[in-house]
Amino acid sequence: MLSQLYSAAVDGLKATIVQIEINVSRGVKFILVGLPDNAVKESQERIKAALNNTNYRIPTNQTVINMAPANIHKEGSGYDLPMAIGMLACNEMVAQNKLHDYILLGELGLDGSLRPVRGALPIAIKARQEHFKGIILPIDNAREAAVVDTLKVYGARNIVEVIDFLNGKESLTQTIVDTRKEFYDQQQIFSADFTDVKGQENVKRALEVAAAGGHNIIMIGSPGCGKSMMAKRLPSILPPLSLHESLETTQIHSVAGILPAETSLIAQRPFRSPHHTISNVGLCGGGTNFKPGEISLAHNGVLFLDELPEFNRTVLETLRQPLEDRYITISRAKYNIQLPCSIMLVAAMNPCPCGYYNDPHHRCDCTPTQIQRYMNKISGPFLDRIDIHCEIQAVPFAELSQMKPGEPSANIRERVIAARKIQEERFKSFKGIHCNAQMTDQMLRQYAEPDASSMNMLRTAMERLKLSARAYSRILKVARTIADLEGSETIQSQHLAEAIGYRNLDRGDWAERGV
Repeated sequence: MLSQLYSAAVDGLKATIVQIEINVSRGVKFILVGLPDNAVKESQERIKAALNNTNYRIPTNQTVINMAPANIHKEGSGYDLPMAIGMLACNEMVAQNKLHDYILLGELGLDGSLRPVRGALPIAIKARQEHFKGIILPIDNAREAAVVDTLKVYGARNIVEVIDFLNGKESLTQTIVDTRKEFYDQQQIFSADFTDVKGQENVKRALEVAAAGGHNIIMIGSPGCGKSMMAKRLPSILPPLSLHESLETTQIHSVAGILPAETSLIAQRPFRSPHHTISNVGLCGGGTNFKPGEISLAHNGVLFLDELPEFNRTVLETLRQPLEDRYITISRAKYNIQLPCSIMLVAAMNPCPCGYYNDPHHRCDCTPTQIQRYMNKISGPFLDRIDIHCEIQAVPFAELSQMKPGEPSANIRERVIAARKIQEERFKSFKGIHCNAQMTDQMLRQYAEPDASSMNMLRTAMERLKLSARAYSRILKVARTIADLEGSETIQSQHLAEAIGYRNLDRGDWAERGV
């Protein structure tokens, strides 16, 4: 007897419908074809134990399972549920009249329970595109898939509930999520706020400029001066996610399998802070069984690299192309996947090996050569891709001991949102351009051309600091953002001067000067 039903395979952020065909005939063999990996091949034992422990039985004759299309690799344990249901349908223990209406996926426990799988959201999106009536999956994935409207989503705790539902019993309840309400309710909730930051007005200003234009920023200062503390508060001043950005970000986290069970949509911009021992694959993505890397998990949010010189230099160099193009292409023998990675890079580092160069309260014993060698761990091309360089000093006790709180994030966020609205209006006719950091050279000539006196100032700075052509464009982009924050249509000399001041690490005498 033959049964046919449907599941799906995930390739990057895209899903492909997989038709599972099960035929039972004379014989004793169990044959599984269609490029399954080891996790899929091992499903026979999980299915057998799960059905035995729920008082069902699998066919004892020869069983052939084909997973079509046969030229796509099938990975993971999410095919357990559809294969088990298909086997029972061959034994006439499950009615077949509903099998073509639903996508089924889920990993089976030996007791018949259903465990969550990766990629439920892109699979649900594909199910709607292919006009399926609904999707049946583990209950832990139900809210994630229910984001997709016009698709009926049923979350099940075990295989018995699925069998009863397909046989016409009301064992499953449709999961319905008010996506917009939950999304907007969660956008204003932050665990960290800039009101906790006392002093450091120049650093907060630099972070405000970075947030307003989507610019990459690096903070240099001695241990304990507040670099990490302020970086963690950056998401609280970034503009809120749009629904489109949220859906795109949620898909990446769904494919990675790190979306919390009670989460439907990611409502706040991601903040990812990998340890400096991370590998190329961990940062960029890949592996034998593909998983997104940290740079993609931070899409539409912040990637924070603390102790930047301690990262492997090869790992840092892999960021150069993604920072420019805002997507990353991962090519391996088994797959070729392109993922978005439109991020704000925030980096923090000490100024020297001991950490106290230019610190007024601690002595630094590092020589200029040692400091320069330490700084050379970061390549010039990588630094060129960072728009804002900001030096930090420890807050004096007089400021630290004051009870008066700092400016709250909500006030800063209002100014950032106002500047971003100016940019959205400016770039509304350009596809994929949303902020000043994404401007092309042609747009710089159109929207960030300084006047004659400002151009002379910039030319002098370029010659004196020996800046690269890329640094030139970064200065103009940052100056355009500073002008937007002030509501100025043109870039004036004070905007350009502030932008030039954010290129401290480009100075050739940086390791030999005092602050």
